Amino acid sequence: MTASPRARRAFTLVELLVVIAIIGILVGLLLPAVQAAREAARRMSCSNNFKQIGLAVHNYHSTYKRLPKHKTGTGLDPGTANWWIWSPNTNQSQLSAWVGITPFIEQQGLWNELSRPLGAELGDDGQRITKSPSWSAFGPKPSFWASFKYPPAMTEIPTYRCPSDPGYGVPAQGRSNYAVCLGDSFCKAETGPMNHALVQTSADAQLSRAGQRGAFVAHRAMRFRDILDGLSNTIIAGEIATDLGDRDVRTQAARSQTGVKANPRICEQNGAIDPSRPRFWATSTLLFSDWDGGSIYGRGFQWMNGETFHTGCFTITPPNTAACWQNDWPGQQGIAPPSSRHQGGCHVMMGDGAVVFVTDSIEAGDQNAHMVEAGQQGKSAPGQKSPYGLWGALGTRAASEIIQEQLNQ
Repeated sequence: MTASPRARRAFTLVELLVVIAIIGILVGLLLPAVQAAREAARRMSCSNNFKQIGLAVHNYHSTYKRLPKHKTGTGLDPGTANWWIWSPNTNQSQLSAWVGITPFIEQQGLWNELSRPLGAELGDDGQRITKSPSWSAFGPKPSFWASFKYPPAMTEIPTYRCPSDPGYGVPAQGRSNYAVCLGDSFCKAETGPMNHALVQTSADAQLSRAGQRGAFVAHRAMRFRDILDGLSNTIIAGEIATDLGDRDVRTQAARSQTGVKANPRICEQNGAIDPSRPRFWATSTLLFSDWDGGSIYGRGFQWMNGETFHTGCFTITPPNTAACWQNDWPGQQGIAPPSSRHQGGCHVMMGDGAVVFVTDSIEAGDQNAHMVEAGQQGKSAPGQKSPYGLWGALGTRAASEIIQEQLNQ
């Protein structure tokens, strides 16, 4: 008798292809879930960073009995006495509120460098080299060319960054994804009760009192007692996406010669947006950042800089809508809404320290209404409720609006 050959077992080609197809389908189903889980983790981390900032603001207020001043610093250089002449010796009182709270977010070492003369600068390779004479305390004006050599200005602070935002490196300095809330009107947002020579005048103070209705006012010391609408009903800071150089409508601003105060959505309605890519400006659109090739006026580019486009926001147009600048030098200013890389909305921080995720669809009133300003009548007159609905009401500190919605649900 002869032994029969041993049977050999193997997958057929059809079976192998079926298995590969099933694996491919499972991977295709799994990857979006993995990406969603990662984004959820990043969003939670962003919220935690914002809570740390809120805690720092409260600790600062507990220590100094006021909020950190937005736009503060060492004033004008006595040698020039002109606000339009940049000087490496002073910062023209342009520092943001985030500078003052650095010791309260565990950045004591950075505060020590900021608050004292610093004898080091960054070389072309990014390494520190000796500087003589030393930088003055709190350094030069953040948007001055020399500030790119000032080490604190170029420092990336993890607490001020959202993990979902990929922006990094030059032409920015140290970026910030969080901005103080300046209210529901940009009238006098850049100078507050001062003029451009940093002198407080009666006329400037009256304009600022009428238009600057947010928790923070440039060049003015604010306190929690000023927030008469209640800390839990008032936004004191919002999240912002930083510029990636891609003409995103949220991170670069189109320019309109006039009319932004009367119609906050004018840049979206005048054909400036690319119709085939509605989240981006058309290539022919003149942008605010074009004044300096994008090296200065990208959204969130400079954490030390108190100018609105870097560390300020308004509750005029809803989150993630277009930034629109009014070209009226001196004092360029415009719409700068909160924004984020998260899906469907952004974080805001209330006065009581609560961090709330606000959706893009929040009720925002009459988007074609003139913003509140001195000299206006009707619903845009000083002292009136915000014309921008619930969203505008959350940005005012003392307009006596009644908030009935539960934002954290």
